[in-house]
Amino acid sequence: MSSKKWESNEEIQIFREYLQIPTVHPDVDYTDCVEFLKRQASSLNLPVDVVYPAVKTKPVVIIKWLGSQPELPSIILNSHTDVVPVFREKWTHDPFAADIDEEGRIYARGTQDMKSVGTQYLGAIRLLKASGFQPKRTFYVTFVPDEEIGGELGMKAFVKTDYYKEMNVGFSLDEGATSPTDVHHLFYAERLRWALKLKASGTSGHGSLLLPDTAGVKLNYVVNKLTEFRTSQVQRMAKDSSLSAGDVTTVNLTQLSGGVQSNVVPPSFEAVFDMRIAITVDLVAFEKQIRDWCEEAGGGIEIEFFRKEPLIGPTNMDNSNPYWVALKAAIDELDLKIRPIVCPGATDSRYIREKGTPAFGFSPIINTTMRIHDHDEFLQADVYLNGIEVYKKIIRNLAEV
Repeated sequence: MSSKKWESNEEIQIFREYLQIPTVHPDVDYTDCVEFLKRQASSLNLPVDVVYPAVKTKPVVIIKWLGSQPELPSIILNSHTDVVPVFREKWTHDPFAADIDEEGRIYARGTQDMKSVGTQYLGAIRLLKASGFQPKRTFYVTFVPDEEIGGELGMKAFVKTDYYKEMNVGFSLDEGATSPTDVHHLFYAERLRWALKLKASGTSGHGSLLLPDTAGVKLNYVVNKLTEFRTSQVQRMAKDSSLSAGDVTTVNLTQLSGGVQSNVVPPSFEAVFDMRIAITVDLVAFEKQIRDWCEEAGGGIEIEFFRKEPLIGPTNMDNSNPYWVALKAAIDELDLKIRPIVCPGATDSRYIREKGTPAFGFSPIINTTMRIHDHDEFLQADVYLNGIEVYKKIIRNLAEV
């Protein structure tokens, strides 16, 4: 199919228009995005609200599809409107032009992560409304800012508002992951994000001397211990093919600082580590092990966990969760292959789960090279359109829970 034929498709046109709005970090301007979403709500004849849970530059857009029994707990269809930065010189297409090639590949930042999901929700609702379907439960299609930088002023702030409380949310659906095979990934939990800063202090002096208890030697000891732990996680994955990235704990040294010149032993060094902790880890024991290593190194090491997310329980995937039963029925009826996994990164679902509400992450993107946060991010037009049909079935099932 030529690119011209794809360009004439209404749903593809809507998707491309959304992609062409550069809601890119840093310093995102969401103005045009909000206006676009208001127009989409109007085209569906659905009411829309814009709320600012934290600051006036961080809007949450909520499109409401009222259910016939609005007293029942509602369902959120969530997506985020922001995208990560681009390195334009690395792209073969303008990252905000949404070009379509002859193979039907749409190139733009946000095609996979995750503007596609937001407009696919709307496309599915358009089909359901056209068929005369009326949901039993109310749906809120939410578009939130700043997910790519942690969601502090987006979903995290939104779930604390009176507006959110009045929504009476019973279940949430959010982003999943791109799959290079025909197996969809379904997120039912997320690893914990921890960030650790170590400041080692010790003897300073001339670089020609073998001074005792230097900051470099102390820090090196702890770095080696953390690297050994990292290696153990690599080996676990190598030995057990059933494990996904979300089943192990990652520890990565991301920043090093200290020193003044080559012949001076400095009084201190600092190191920062990014950690994504598996939900099976004993957090108390894990932190104690790090503190013990710092003592074994000789002491004099300041320990700061400047990010330390709590354990948030996974969403149940059994008959105790009626939303899972409905979702699984839709998956089976569509004959989709699904692999439930722990999200290796972080999504806004964690803020929903923290409120005690079940949440899953699911993106109907299969047989696609993963380009999330990468150059030349793209999505095949037929994959996008098929995703609308998938969400149509899922939404219909969830509506009748």
